[in-house]
Amino acid sequence: MLRVGVIGLNVIGHNHAGAYRSAQQADLVCVCDKLRDRADEAGSRYDCKVHYEVAEMLREERLDAVSVATGGFESGGDHYEPTMQCLNAGVHVLCEKPISNNIEHAREMVRAAREKKLYFGINLNHRFVPPAAQAREWIQRGDLGDLLFMNMALWINNPNETSEWFHLRALHPHSIDVMRFFCGDVARVQAFLQRAPGRKCWSNASINLEFANGVVGHLTGSYDMSMLHPIERCEVAGTKGRFVLENVFERLTFYPRESPERRVIHNSLFGGLTGFGDTFTRRIHRWIEQVDAGVPREQIEGSGEEGLAVQEVIEAAIRSFQNGTVEEVPR
Repeated sequence: MLRVGVIGLNVIGHNHAGAYRSAQQADLVCVCDKLRDRADEAGSRYDCKVHYEVAEMLREERLDAVSVATGGFESGGDHYEPTMQCLNAGVHVLCEKPISNNIEHAREMVRAAREKKLYFGINLNHRFVPPAAQAREWIQRGDLGDLLFMNMALWINNPNETSEWFHLRALHPHSIDVMRFFCGDVARVQAFLQRAPGRKCWSNASINLEFANGVVGHLTGSYDMSMLHPIERCEVAGTKGRFVLENVFERLTFYPRESPERRVIHNSLFGGLTGFGDTFTRRIHRWIEQVDAGVPREQIEGSGEEGLAVQEVIEAAIRSFQNGTVEEVPR
């Protein structure tokens, strides 16, 4: 039984806390938030101890793992300090995405976890759904043949204007992680960005990607779309066929190249995901399972290394737009 805590108790922190409470291998022993009212309310809700400072929590509790669900500038500005505090205390960390909006901080976090031989994961929850697992199995089994191209789209409504790069750094760790999940490392990117009327944030993105294995891809992203319609679409094509994964988990369709028959998998009314919140539960339960089982660090799914890899793509896309160039992605 893992003794766990949650740092940061806004909406996303409650998703983490609720997932820990429902996991058989975890015991949520404490919550921590610098806003006392928020921490006290969470402590009452989950019937656990309350802390207002990370240092105090680490000093007083015997923890195996924590979730860092803080936010901060560009949704990642407050991840570095609590993550490093916990890693330095010998505690495994599951951090919200983005790993950090500061690429040097992100690299340091990954390096620290590696040097201390601790588990470090990122909440890249869009991949932790049954249709994504099925689609990846089709790729690995050779059903698609040799991969050729992929198209990815992720668009939601978010009016946040706190940073011109907020859209890219805060939203697209999800989309780029899904692209890497299916097609591997990204080698080069070329980005074009656009502001919707009246916006300060670069709220629309068109990004070309070349993968290390030669696959070519494209990402379309926006912060100007309605949340009343599907928010995500992923298409991967190969020499034998292609699949389309719609709205994260709602429907997966395989289109074989030589046959008019399709394979269609709908999210089941019975036993399927009941809503987007279930993606948090599935991801966090998988984190708990792997840490509790003591799997080798390189087997952690949605690892810190993978979280860093998607931020490297995002930073390369920003450089591409700024310089009008095709940018290499550090690996």
